[in-house]
Amino acid sequence: MRRAITVGWLVDRLLGDPARFHPVAGFGQVALALERLLWMPRRVAGVAHTLALVAPVVALARFPGLGSIVVWTALGGRSLERAALRLAAALRGGDLAVARSLAPALVGRDPTQLDGGELSRAAVESVAENTSDAVVAPLLWAALGGAPAVAAHRAVNTLDAMIGHKHERYHEFGWFAARLDDVVNWPAARLTVLLTVLAAPLVGGSPAAAWRAAWRDGRAHPSPNAGRVEGAFAGALGLRLGGVNRYAHGVERRPDLGEGRAPTIDDIERAVTLARIVSVGALLLSLAAARR
Repeated sequence: MRRAITVGWLVDRLLGDPARFHPVAGFGQVALALERLLWMPRRVAGVAHTLALVAPVVALARFPGLGSIVVWTALGGRSLERAALRLAAALRGGDLAVARSLAPALVGRDPTQLDGGELSRAAVESVAENTSDAVVAPLLWAALGGAPAVAAHRAVNTLDAMIGHKHERYHEFGWFAARLDDVVNWPAARLTVLLTVLAAPLVGGSPAAAWRAAWRDGRAHPSPNAGRVEGAFAGALGLRLGGVNRYAHGVERRPDLGEGRAPTIDDIERAVTLARIVSVGALLLSLAAARR
């Protein structure tokens, strides 16, 4: 599995997500089709929907020779960085309309009323959370369970993004996917915090501040995982994250994370640098832990 992890990580660094025929996009289309057949406002329907989608993905990932491809398509580090840096470039060029149009590639909140500062905050928070979900978690599960575990994590994470939010339609139907996503991302979020704490001096930050913001402030966040990693990034970068987020389903007030200043355009680029360092650390740890 070490070879598959290395090759998958390198291909992601070089190419990012597949430009066409991405397996995750195909999975999403199948999930939508199955949702139309199974949807009802009941948790049991959501459980059936999730298990019916995850089980075949796990079975397919067991085929020999697919390890590198599974790891590559599960990773999203390079594409995450590109999306964040494109948004930063638009803000730096003073084109707020373009920056707002790029925001949905990073965050689920409504970008139409976001100014430059709020877009910068959204980008930094997204880089933090997705470094855990789309970089550290796939590498960790590859080391612990091989390609089937990576595929299962990616399927669950995709379903959470599709039906695990607080929209009225998915309050019951998406409950299981959301809770399962919390479980499978729990270890990766804690590992991301530790790697971020260690990396903080490399971006001019304080390990103590990163640790404090992750464990003191992060516990007040509604997500047991996102709050920890966003807090760690906030402390490591000397920022204050959190605030009012507007989504299609309504407005949510997120707790303050960190004791620093509000994010700026430069901090998007600093967050990307921190994410890259964390990615390398996660790669080395996964190679050390993986079976041959």
